[in-house]
Amino acid sequence: MKRFVFCCFVLGLLLSAAAAQPIVFIVRHAEKADATPDTDLSAAGRDRAEALAKALRDANITAIYATEFKRTQQTAAPLAKALGISPTNIPAKDVATLTAKLRPSTGTSLVVGHGDTIPGLIKALGVSEPMNIAENDYDNLLIVILAEKPRLIRLHYR
Repeated sequence: MKRFVFCCFVLGLLLSAAAAQPIVFIVRHAEKADATPDTDLSAAGRDRAEALAKALRDANITAIYATEFKRTQQTAAPLAKALGISPTNIPAKDVATLTAKLRPSTGTSLVVGHGDTIPGLIKALGVSEPMNIAENDYDNLLIVILAEKPRLIRLHYR
């Protein structure tokens, strides 16, 4: 709980400092129920999706993007419901279309993606920092501040 509160505090500071610039929150989908290609979230994954909604409820998110897979849509669903936003589905491998939607944005967006597509998205947004997301790594909360020189901030949520 202390870690969650600290994360929210840091997030608040970051958002106030970057208020004039577009922000993109990027997370990997939450824990999967099994290894089938289009599986649902597990119970732990549903809990994590709720934690994400709590963490980002006051982040002024105006757009949510998820891939065509149930696990990304289910990860985004609690926050989308809380904010009254309909998520936009973009094919997982179509980083170009997603980047084209994010770059001109003037607001704050959430992207729910996959461990193998997030590094390419981060790079396409102009961040040169190498990124690797392990197979069992579900708690990254990546923040890209879209400035003249985009910046990446890595946090974790539970």
